[in-house]
Amino acid sequence: MRKIIPFRLLIILFVLAGMNINAQNSGFTEKLWKSYDQYKNEKIEIRRFKHKDLVPLLDEFSGHPQFEINKVGESIEGRSLNLISIGNGDTDVFLWSQMHGDESTATMAILDILNFFDSEDFKEEKKVMLDQLRIHFLPMLNPDGAEVFERRNALGVDVNRDALRLQSPESRTLKRVRDSLDADFGFNLHDQSRYYNAERTEKPATISFLAPAFNYEKDINDVRGRSMKLIVEMNKVLQKYAPGQVGRYNDDFEPRAFGDNIQKWGTSTVLIESGGFPGDREKQEIRKLNFIAILSALNSIATGDYENASLAEYETIPNNDRQLFDLKLEGVTYELKGKPYILDLAINLNEQDIDENTDFFYVGRVVDQGDLSTGYAYESFDASGYTLDFGKVYPEVLEDVSDLSDLDFTELLSRGVGYIRLEELPEDHSFTGYPVNLVSEDFSLNKELLPGRNATFFLKKNGETAYVVMNGFLFKPGEAAEQVENGLIFH
Repeated sequence: MRKIIPFRLLIILFVLAGMNINAQNSGFTEKLWKSYDQYKNEKIEIRRFKHKDLVPLLDEFSGHPQFEINKVGESIEGRSLNLISIGNGDTDVFLWSQMHGDESTATMAILDILNFFDSEDFKEEKKVMLDQLRIHFLPMLNPDGAEVFERRNALGVDVNRDALRLQSPESRTLKRVRDSLDADFGFNLHDQSRYYNAERTEKPATISFLAPAFNYEKDINDVRGRSMKLIVEMNKVLQKYAPGQVGRYNDDFEPRAFGDNIQKWGTSTVLIESGGFPGDREKQEIRKLNFIAILSALNSIATGDYENASLAEYETIPNNDRQLFDLKLEGVTYELKGKPYILDLAINLNEQDIDENTDFFYVGRVVDQGDLSTGYAYESFDASGYTLDFGKVYPEVLEDVSDLSDLDFTELLSRGVGYIRLEELPEDHSFTGYPVNLVSEDFSLNKELLPGRNATFFLKKNGETAYVVMNGFLFKPGEAAEQVENGLIFH
């Protein structure tokens, strides 16, 4: 005689089974986090790498029987587009990165994920994933943009806005691969501005997710619903390692965008945007978060546990906001026409590419001023009681940079000297390693405070220089050597 299990007991068993799956996944990601350094591809640790740097690293997997590598297209300038596939399952998962050439974080993470699958570790988890899934990676979809570290391709087209006309070979390749796979899941991997924050918090939106809409009404069908549930699971994982630093991208429908259309074509699509993380300009911590998030998602798809996620939890992820700055000075006194005013100042450190786009220097600029009480910053300073002074120019004109080595910069900065005139400025550089700005003989100091000006000034209290802001870097006069990445050269 068959035993009838009471309905209440069925519910309890179902909940316990779900808890057991979640516990297993939690243990998997915790072990991944601790062992990440074993899989990190240390041959690339900067964002501005090129196609010529990437291809040899992909070729290392060509002789491995579990990896299949195929050239699936070429860029406008003839650089190869390569698809790496692994696994034997019936569920196809397609991940593509760097369709914007200057958004390389996930490409680095893909290299780490390939190392993970090539290792002898996590045999049980990998068996589940590779038995259930067929995983396809297309890293660096826009190699011509990567070559010059720019968003658009060689045609000047934003590849992510070319899903309808397919004007570019990169776009056509992406569409053809998606269609040939008829992928069940897609991961659209990007970088976003480091100045996004999780709405109404000081936390950077280090990772932002989106389940793209497939129509203007933002309807939720089964395809989009799967994306949302998967994001809920990834968010739970990331909250352990970057609490409060996950945002949700705007889901307004963009009819030209690949993410929106791939969702529309029946592939459950997840957008992952890599933003900012304190002290991580080269995005190595964010690369690790991508590694964890993507592998946790692949595991969740393989086990099917994402299906138990609540759609309602997707809406609880904070929206992306753009109220974050590199430096905020709060309540500084600024004198204009003999009268004191109290202002907040927001300063950003913009990157300017050098060395054939393989490196950069900083240009610090004031980006906003006034009441910035609703904004946040990676570094905030209470400047109440401090008066802003634009500093002064060193009274002597030096011959060239060789004369700078004899100067006492702590003493000069304490005196409010922020600029030094040279008879011969270096012609091939726009920045200097010295903690001052170098200027021409006819330089005239602008003492007007407006958004857009270079962020070099001094904070004084009782007539003495207490702090210096040199090209956007805040420090005490004696700390210049440790705190200033670079000054500028004004030709």
